[in-house]
Amino acid sequence: MNFEVFVLGTSGMMPLPGRYLTSAMLRREGELFLFDCGEGTQVSLKQLNLKWKKINRIFISHMHADHVTGLPGILMLSAQVDRDEPLYIYGPKKLEQYIESSRKILDMYINYEIIFVEVEAGIIIDEIDYTVEAIKLDHTKLCFGYIFKEKSRPGEFHPEKAIELGIKMGPNFGRLQKGQSIINDKGETVTPDMVMGEPRRGRIFSYVTDTQYITTIAPKVANSDLLLCEGMFEEGLEETAREKKHMTVTQAATIAKDANVKTFGLLHYSPRYSDFELRALRSQARKVYPGTILTKDRMIFEIPNDEGNVIITKEKTYKPRFERIIVSS
Repeated sequence: MNFEVFVLGTSGMMPLPGRYLTSAMLRREGELFLFDCGEGTQVSLKQLNLKWKKINRIFISHMHADHVTGLPGILMLSAQVDRDEPLYIYGPKKLEQYIESSRKILDMYINYEIIFVEVEAGIIIDEIDYTVEAIKLDHTKLCFGYIFKEKSRPGEFHPEKAIELGIKMGPNFGRLQKGQSIINDKGETVTPDMVMGEPRRGRIFSYVTDTQYITTIAPKVANSDLLLCEGMFEEGLEETAREKKHMTVTQAATIAKDANVKTFGLLHYSPRYSDFELRALRSQARKVYPGTILTKDRMIFEIPNDEGNVIITKEKTYKPRFERIIVSS
């Protein structure tokens, strides 16, 4: 079962050439989950060839322009195809007002149902095999981080053990894997735990942006396979970060270390830093969390089903073709 996270944008406040506003996409078993939707989100989706029409759920952290200005475009884009399933949008209360006013003022054609869910801290989605939890952050506006957590998965099935216990290959193998007990030809009961390995932990993706450092974040994102967390300012600008209710890269790295996350990526950089200058911020963060990754637009994180390492695909470059036109006088 695939579990991939696509970094669609890494910039805070304003988009820059090659650095769109902060946004990320999770693709799991064909479903797409979008986290924030700043300006430029559509462009990255196109460049990565992601099937935007399969976006079923959108999670907005808070009502600042750099996190929502791409949303009207996504809504209009989704109306270009026939859509049977509703689109769920999660976020603070004012998000619904923003969506409805945009639809009215822009006379948007929407041919599908939009279901808005006002977010409060706690579990906001509880499906058969995963949950999504919203955690309250500390920003200048009501702001939430999101934790996507798979539920424990059944352990590995051992067919040789089933055969030894008198279970023939066939439908009964599937029943055992689904948790059902089987009676063999000798009248003996074979239970799933006799042929299955230990349950496997589900994968965890955490998305935290636009907050000052608070100690309550680390316990919530603990043991994440991937944590994407804002690191807007360099070390030494703690006072600036506190005033604007953001974090320095070392504060973000402290959360990653305290939470014992497997992979940690910085994003939501201040536009004051060039790509070259961001390397210094990465070095500062690595003093606290040595494995810190400086995420770039269109970077891909693939989280395997087993306990293997996260696979990182470097930034996918997009080279538009330009045609040179010479105008003669």
